[in-house]
Amino acid sequence: METAGVGIIGCGNISTAYLKLAPMFRGVAIRAVADLNMDAARAQADAFGVEAMSVEDLLASDKIDVVVNLTIPDAHYAVTKMVLEAGKHAYTEKPIVLTMNEGEDLRALAQANNLRIGSAPDTFMGGAHQMARHLVDDGKIGDVTAGTAHVMSRGMEHWHPNPDFFFKPGAGPMLDIGPYYVTNLIQLLGPVARAGALTSSAFEYRTITSEPRAGEKIKVETPTNIHALLEFVSGATVTLSTSWDVHAHRHGHMELYGTEGSLFLPDPNFFGGQVGLGEPGGLSVPMPDWDHPFGTPNEPNGQANYRCAGLADMVAGLVEGRAHRCSLELALHAVDVMTSVLTSGETGQFVKLATTCDRPAALGSEAARALLASA
Repeated sequence: METAGVGIIGCGNISTAYLKLAPMFRGVAIRAVADLNMDAARAQADAFGVEAMSVEDLLASDKIDVVVNLTIPDAHYAVTKMVLEAGKHAYTEKPIVLTMNEGEDLRALAQANNLRIGSAPDTFMGGAHQMARHLVDDGKIGDVTAGTAHVMSRGMEHWHPNPDFFFKPGAGPMLDIGPYYVTNLIQLLGPVARAGALTSSAFEYRTITSEPRAGEKIKVETPTNIHALLEFVSGATVTLSTSWDVHAHRHGHMELYGTEGSLFLPDPNFFGGQVGLGEPGGLSVPMPDWDHPFGTPNEPNGQANYRCAGLADMVAGLVEGRAHRCSLELALHAVDVMTSVLTSGETGQFVKLATTCDRPAALGSEAARALLASA
């Protein structure tokens, strides 16, 4: 299988990014889209020149080898299970599942049928974060002993047309935005040993201010203000704050503190950005641009956007017989971290992680370039 026939289930906002960016990558050919709302499927199919199918027809199609699951988080487990039962490899948006029991069920099903599961986020494969990985691995800041990570804003209801699911169990800032931060921390520092947290919500109801539902109220059913402490197997301790109850702040997105210096990382929600090195004595030095294709700006706003890199790497892994970076093990460990944080917030106790994983392989410039269709 040099080129995988790809089908997408779920034609919401995020599907546009996959459909737009997939042609950049080698071995990935999106052939069909499906949605419970066939009007949505047909609109995306017409816009991107692919076929609109029912979910059942897409799963039964011989043209489809890999299915990308872009449904809402609460449906990720059920849809991914359907994909595996149809004998197809699965790649899903984050979070891969909402409970560890769901994750272990998918693991068993994939192993029994010799199928692969991959999961977003793949932003840790971006040029900025791979530069940070290189600096950590090269010992530029010595042994990492501590760090901080902050993702805080005033929420989603002011811009998203249908923000309800963000405030239901299985979402909130930890499970919706947290995967970018937790996954990047794991690829930089390795697995987490235990987690503790304080959690709360500022509001019982949120008022939508975006169109077309401006003025409607949403009941908040999950914590929206989470402050966690993660202890890594390596011994490093990291403060992680995720909140949708903050109007403004001055925290950096992610910082790592080592015995020989500090490292300042850009937002792991994106592929690119500026990496800084804090040398002994407190001097912060911006690192020069690294020759990495997934750090090159390719959007009108100057951002680097290489979504589908994880999918392309999974397809390449199938062809080459190697592990893929956005692996099931990595995704499940990230979910274990995040659900343990939420459990700690409920119980007031530190939670020992039930899973572990290896760090995904670093993605250097040449390996990244090999994933591109232009290579």
